[in-house]
Amino acid sequence: MIRLLLVEDDNNLSYIVQTGLQDIIGGYEVITACNGKEGLEAWKEHHPDIIISDIDMPVMNGFEMVRLIRETDGDTPILFASALTSPKDVRKGYDIGVNNYVKKPFIPDELDAHLHAILKMKEGARSRNESSMCKFGNYTLDAGHATLRNTATGQSTTLTAREAQILQLLAGNKGEVVRREVILSRCWEKTDDYFASRSLDVFINKLRKLFENDPQIEIKTVRGVGLMLTDS
Repeated sequence: MIRLLLVEDDNNLSYIVQTGLQDIIGGYEVITACNGKEGLEAWKEHHPDIIISDIDMPVMNGFEMVRLIRETDGDTPILFASALTSPKDVRKGYDIGVNNYVKKPFIPDELDAHLHAILKMKEGARSRNESSMCKFGNYTLDAGHATLRNTATGQSTTLTAREAQILQLLAGNKGEVVRREVILSRCWEKTDDYFASRSLDVFINKLRKLFENDPQIEIKTVRGVGLMLTDS
Protein backbone atom coordinates (compact mmCIF):
# COMPACT_ATOMS: atom_id res chain seq x y z
CA MET A 1 0.00 0.00 0.00
CA ILE A 2 1.42 3.37 -1.07
CA ARG A 3 0.67 6.19 1.36
CA LEU A 4 0.20 9.31 -0.76
CA LEU A 5 -0.19 12.87 0.49
CA LEU A 6 -2.19 14.96 -1.99
CA VAL A 7 -2.02 18.73 -1.43
CA GLU A 8 -4.58 20.42 -3.68
CA ASP A 9 -6.94 23.38 -3.17
CA ASP A 10 -9.34 22.35 -5.94
CA ASN A 11 -11.79 20.12 -4.08
CA ASN A 12 -13.21 18.57 -7.26
CA LEU A 13 -9.78 17.62 -8.59
CA SER A 14 -8.72 16.36 -5.17
CA TYR A 15 -11.81 14.10 -5.03
CA ILE A 16 -11.20 12.78 -8.57
CA VAL A 17 -7.56 11.95 -7.83
CA GLN A 18 -8.31 10.41 -4.43
CA THR A 19 -11.12 8.17 -5.67
CA GLY A 20 -9.26 7.33 -8.87
CA LEU A 21 -6.11 6.18 -7.10
CA GLN A 22 -7.62 4.77 -3.93
CA ASP A 23 -10.85 3.19 -5.11
CA ILE A 24 -10.46 2.52 -8.85
CA ILE A 25 -6.75 1.83 -9.45
CA GLY A 26 -6.14 0.59 -5.91
CA GLY A 27 -2.99 0.12 -3.84
CA TYR A 28 -3.07 3.66 -2.45
CA GLU A 29 -3.97 5.29 0.83
CA VAL A 30 -4.60 8.93 -0.11
CA ILE A 31 -4.35 11.64 2.55
CA THR A 32 -5.58 15.06 1.40
CA ALA A 33 -4.78 18.64 2.37
CA CYS A 34 -6.07 21.85 0.78
CA ASN A 35 -3.03 24.12 1.19
CA GLY A 36 0.65 24.02 2.02
CA LYS A 37 0.15 24.63 5.74
CA GLU A 38 -2.21 21.66 6.03
CA GLY A 39 0.13 19.65 3.81
CA LEU A 40 3.05 20.35 6.13
CA GLU A 41 1.04 19.20 9.15
CA ALA A 42 -0.13 16.05 7.31
CA TRP A 43 3.47 15.23 6.27
CA LYS A 44 4.60 15.43 9.91
CA GLU A 45 1.71 13.29 11.14
CA HIS A 46 1.42 10.60 8.46
CA HIS A 47 4.98 10.20 7.07
CA PRO A 48 3.78 9.57 3.47
CA ASP A 49 5.70 7.48 0.94
CA ILE A 50 5.25 10.17 -1.70
CA ILE A 51 3.79 13.69 -1.98
CA ILE A 52 2.01 15.31 -4.89
CA SER A 53 1.21 18.99 -4.58
CA ASP A 54 -0.25 21.94 -6.40
CA ILE A 55 1.87 25.11 -6.43
CA ASP A 56 -0.54 28.06 -6.38
CA MET A 57 -2.55 27.64 -3.15
CA PRO A 58 -3.87 29.93 -0.39
CA VAL A 59 -2.33 30.25 3.09
CA MET A 60 0.94 28.57 2.01
CA ASN A 61 1.94 27.75 -1.57
CA GLY A 62 3.63 24.58 -2.76
CA PHE A 63 7.08 26.16 -3.06
CA GLU A 64 7.14 27.20 0.60
CA MET A 65 5.78 23.85 1.79
CA VAL A 66 8.44 21.90 -0.12
CA ARG A 67 11.20 24.23 1.10
CA LEU A 68 10.21 23.56 4.71
CA ILE A 69 9.92 19.80 4.16
CA ARG A 70 13.34 19.64 2.52
CA GLU A 71 14.99 21.29 5.54
CA THR A 72 14.78 17.93 7.31
CA ASP A 73 13.51 15.41 4.77
CA GLY A 74 15.56 14.89 1.64
CA ASP A 75 14.21 11.41 1.00
CA THR A 76 10.44 11.53 0.42
CA PRO A 77 9.69 11.94 -3.31
CA ILE A 78 7.69 15.06 -4.16
CA LEU A 79 5.89 15.85 -7.42
CA PHE A 80 4.36 19.15 -8.42
CA ALA A 81 1.09 18.87 -10.33
CA SER A 82 0.42 22.29 -11.76
CA ALA A 83 -0.32 24.42 -14.80
CA LEU A 84 2.64 26.56 -13.69
CA THR A 85 5.26 24.95 -15.91
CA SER A 86 7.21 27.95 -17.18
CA PRO A 87 11.01 27.45 -17.21
CA LYS A 88 11.29 29.79 -14.21
CA ASP A 89 8.74 27.83 -12.15
CA VAL A 90 10.23 24.47 -13.14
CA ARG A 91 13.74 25.59 -12.20
CA LYS A 92 12.56 26.98 -8.87
CA GLY A 93 10.83 23.69 -8.06
CA TYR A 94 13.88 21.58 -8.83
CA ASP A 95 16.14 24.00 -6.94
CA ILE A 96 14.15 23.51 -3.73
CA GLY A 97 14.06 19.72 -4.08
CA VAL A 98 11.05 18.64 -6.15
CA ASN A 99 11.63 15.32 -7.95
CA ASN A 100 9.34 15.80 -10.93
CA TYR A 101 6.47 17.77 -12.49
CA VAL A 102 3.10 16.58 -13.77
CA LYS A 103 1.29 19.09 -15.95
CA LYS A 104 -2.41 19.69 -15.37
CA PRO A 105 -4.85 18.48 -16.57
CA PHE A 106 -4.12 14.78 -16.05
CA ILE A 107 -6.05 11.59 -15.36
CA PRO A 108 -5.45 9.22 -12.41
CA ASP A 109 -3.96 6.51 -14.67
CA GLU A 110 -1.34 8.96 -15.94
CA LEU A 111 -0.56 10.08 -12.40
CA ASP A 112 -0.30 6.45 -11.26
CA ALA A 113 2.37 5.84 -13.92
CA HIS A 114 4.37 8.89 -12.80
CA LEU A 115 4.16 7.87 -9.15
CA HIS A 116 5.35 4.31 -9.74
CA ALA A 117 8.22 5.57 -11.91
CA ILE A 118 9.41 7.91 -9.16
CA LEU A 119 9.13 5.24 -6.46
CA LYS A 120 10.99 2.74 -8.64
CA MET A 121 13.81 5.26 -9.13
CA LYS A 122 13.91 5.88 -5.39
CA GLU A 123 14.24 2.18 -4.61
CA GLY A 124 16.98 1.80 -7.22
CA ALA A 125 18.91 4.73 -5.78
CA ARG A 126 18.51 3.34 -2.27
CA SER A 127 19.87 -0.07 -3.27
CA ARG A 128 22.87 1.55 -4.96
CA ASN A 129 23.71 4.24 -2.42
CA GLU A 130 22.47 3.03 0.94
CA SER A 131 24.32 -0.24 1.37
CA SER A 132 24.12 -1.57 4.89
CA MET A 133 27.92 -2.06 4.85
CA CYS A 134 29.96 1.00 5.76
CA LYS A 135 33.73 1.32 6.34
CA PHE A 136 35.56 4.02 8.28
CA GLY A 137 38.96 3.90 9.95
CA ASN A 138 39.62 0.34 11.11
CA TYR A 139 35.90 -0.41 11.39
CA THR A 140 33.27 -2.09 9.25
CA LEU A 141 29.65 -1.42 10.13
CA ASP A 142 27.03 -3.92 9.04
CA ALA A 143 23.93 -1.85 9.73
CA GLY A 144 21.61 -4.57 8.43
CA HIS A 145 22.79 -6.96 11.15
CA ALA A 146 23.63 -4.18 13.67
CA THR A 147 27.26 -5.22 14.14
CA LEU A 148 30.45 -3.19 14.25
CA ARG A 149 33.74 -5.00 13.56
CA ASN A 150 37.22 -3.69 14.29
CA THR A 151 39.22 -5.06 11.35
CA ALA A 152 42.52 -4.43 13.15
CA THR A 153 41.67 -6.49 16.25
CA GLY A 154 38.93 -8.72 14.86
CA GLN A 155 36.63 -7.70 17.71
CA SER A 156 32.92 -7.52 16.86
CA THR A 157 30.36 -5.47 18.80
CA THR A 158 26.61 -5.94 18.65
CA LEU A 159 24.67 -2.68 18.43
CA THR A 160 21.04 -1.84 18.93
CA ALA A 161 19.10 -1.20 15.72
CA ARG A 162 18.95 2.52 16.48
CA GLU A 163 22.66 2.74 17.30
CA ALA A 164 23.42 1.08 13.96
CA GLN A 165 21.03 3.42 12.15
CA ILE A 166 22.57 6.57 13.64
CA LEU A 167 26.13 5.36 13.07
CA GLN A 168 25.32 4.45 9.45
CA LEU A 169 23.97 7.96 8.84
CA LEU A 170 27.08 9.59 10.34
CA ALA A 171 29.59 7.23 8.71
CA GLY A 172 27.83 7.47 5.36
CA ASN A 173 28.37 11.23 5.51
CA LYS A 174 31.88 11.01 6.99
CA GLY A 175 33.55 14.40 7.29
CA GLU A 176 30.27 16.24 6.78
CA VAL A 177 27.90 17.72 9.34
CA VAL A 178 24.60 15.85 9.64
CA ARG A 179 21.91 18.10 11.09
CA ARG A 180 20.19 16.91 14.27
CA GLU A 181 16.82 17.33 12.58
CA VAL A 182 17.87 14.94 9.82
CA ILE A 183 19.02 12.29 12.31
CA LEU A 184 15.79 12.61 14.27
CA SER A 185 13.61 12.43 11.14
CA ARG A 186 15.39 9.24 9.99
CA CYS A 187 15.65 7.48 13.33
CA TRP A 188 12.63 8.59 15.36
CA GLU A 189 8.96 8.76 14.44
CA LYS A 190 8.21 11.91 16.45
CA THR A 191 10.98 14.34 15.50
CA ASP A 192 9.56 17.24 17.54
CA ASP A 193 9.50 15.19 20.73
CA TYR A 194 11.70 16.66 23.48
CA PHE A 195 12.50 13.17 24.69
CA ALA A 196 13.59 12.06 21.21
CA SER A 197 16.14 14.88 21.13
CA ARG A 198 17.44 13.99 24.58
CA SER A 199 17.50 10.32 23.62
CA LEU A 200 19.70 11.17 20.64
CA ASP A 201 22.26 12.68 23.02
CA VAL A 202 22.27 9.45 25.03
CA PHE A 203 22.85 7.35 21.91
CA ILE A 204 25.67 9.62 20.75
CA ASN A 205 27.41 9.27 24.12
CA LYS A 206 27.11 5.46 23.85
CA LEU A 207 28.58 5.51 20.34
CA ARG A 208 31.46 7.72 21.46
CA LYS A 209 32.36 5.18 24.14
CA LEU A 210 32.81 2.55 21.40
CA PHE A 211 35.69 4.61 20.01
CA GLU A 212 37.12 6.13 23.19
CA ASN A 213 40.32 4.05 22.84
CA ASP A 214 40.73 4.88 19.16
CA PRO A 215 42.03 8.44 18.65
CA GLN A 216 41.42 8.17 14.90
CA ILE A 217 37.64 8.12 15.26
CA GLU A 218 35.73 11.09 16.63
CA ILE A 219 32.05 12.04 16.67
CA LYS A 220 32.07 15.82 16.89
CA THR A 221 29.25 18.07 17.98
CA VAL A 222 28.91 21.16 15.83
CA ARG A 223 27.01 23.36 18.26
CA GLY A 224 23.66 24.54 17.02
CA VAL A 225 23.95 22.53 13.80
CA GLY A 226 24.51 18.81 14.14
CA LEU A 227 27.05 15.99 14.35
CA MET A 228 30.00 14.84 12.29
CA LEU A 229 32.05 11.63 12.26
CA THR A 230 35.71 11.96 11.31
CA ASP A 231 38.55 9.46 10.94
CA SER A 232 42.14 10.61 10.71
